Amino acid sequence: MTKVAIIGVGQSAFVRGFPGSIRELAFEGFKDALEDAKITAGDIGASIICSAPEYDKQRSPAGVFAEYLGLTPQPTCYVESLCSSSSMGLKLAYAQVAAGLHDSVAIVGFQKMSEISSAESQERMGRGADIQWESPFGTMMPAYYAMFARAHMDAYGTTPEDLALIRVKASTYGQINEKAVYRKPVALEMFNDPQSPMSGPVASPLRVGDCCANADGSSCIIVANEEKAKALCEKPVWVRGLGSASATVNLTGRDDLTGLAVAREAGRQAYKMAGITAGNVDVAEVHDCFTIAELMAYENLGFAAPGEGRELIQNKETYKEGRIPVNVDGGLLSKGHPIGATGGSQIRTIVLQLRGEAGEMQVKDPEIGLIHNIGGVGLYGNVTILGR
Repeated sequence: MTKVAIIGVGQSAFVRGFPGSIRELAFEGFKDALEDAKITAGDIGASIICSAPEYDKQRSPAGVFAEYLGLTPQPTCYVESLCSSSSMGLKLAYAQVAAGLHDSVAIVGFQKMSEISSAESQERMGRGADIQWESPFGTMMPAYYAMFARAHMDAYGTTPEDLALIRVKASTYGQINEKAVYRKPVALEMFNDPQSPMSGPVASPLRVGDCCANADGSSCIIVANEEKAKALCEKPVWVRGLGSASATVNLTGRDDLTGLAVAREAGRQAYKMAGITAGNVDVAEVHDCFTIAELMAYENLGFAAPGEGRELIQNKETYKEGRIPVNVDGGLLSKGHPIGATGGSQIRTIVLQLRGEAGEMQVKDPEIGLIHNIGGVGLYGNVTILGR
């Protein structure tokens, strides 16, 4: 099979309320990626459209987008795995290109979450769990991750302050990311100030500052085979490892709540395919929908032993200058979380890092980058490893 490279990346600004249609929103990220790759829509062999459909009024958006983006009569399809949809789209695009079905594929992720109210959005997120045995009892994403946080605290002595430090880091980089929805500074003291929105309770022990925000946004990743990548791209970034896993939808079927089994398994697969270990990773993007999610990712991916992830953030080892920089674009906590676009945004960040084009967020001379993208409450997990 041929090697596969990423030759173009794009992303819209993530915003609280995009004024246009979903096809116009998707165009923002797609146009950005075309300009980055220096190609036209006619150069793309196929497209994969990614989102979580329950937020959209448009059924079967793949055909609608292919028409609007100028990607007909090339084949298109729709991929959904909740919040990990566009990283799953990359895996499918990799398979198509590596198998020789297409010489290039565009993965377009999008979500216009402002199409519905916040209350409706929360209800739909709850339906990402089992609609027979769990979601009827009012479980929603903050409550689920609060259970993970409580379990981690009980097992390892993790504190709310440890989690707050993760949000402080996110805001450090969110302020300099022009694509982020939340660009304000966050200080540790704000979590203890009853007048600060950061300290407001959501689901104990999680507070407002521990949670990412909904957003509207799009992303696009363009992959190509080795021949086309070398012909078109000065700095191709190669897909070196891919791992995917799933878990029981009901949390009663999980072995423990101190981490995500899908992240451990997807990471194991990706490391094996890439022929590396966690110690070889120079920069990472992890799925920090909540502060506890980032902390668990440190441990699930092997950056720290179980229970020792808090030491990484306490010692600033996951800052840009640290041993393993993580989410130095602000992560979901600062960028926002437009579900179908999130994985593509994470991939874009790592591609820019490996090219040396991340501006103020640039890590020094990274060779290998990792993307950790989770769907639902650890229901789906994708880990992608890229190399320059």
